[in-house]
Amino acid sequence: MTVSKNINNPVGQGGGQRKRLSRAERQNNGPHRNLDRRGAADQKAELVRKMREKAGAAEDAAQS
Repeated sequence: MTVSKNINNPVGQGGGQRKRLSRAERQNNGPHRNLDRRGAADQKAELVRKMREKAGAAEDAAQS
């Protein structure tokens, strides 16, 4: 397979026109990433809540 010397001329890459990407999408910051971030934030909040509960239980046990 021949290799293109220019990224704008993808030889052997299946042909067809490429979708125009916004600057944010080119930086892998599209709408799908926002959903991933929201999910990660939810997981982190849940983890922090569990850790605080454990810390509170350990503190109560130490005081008694």
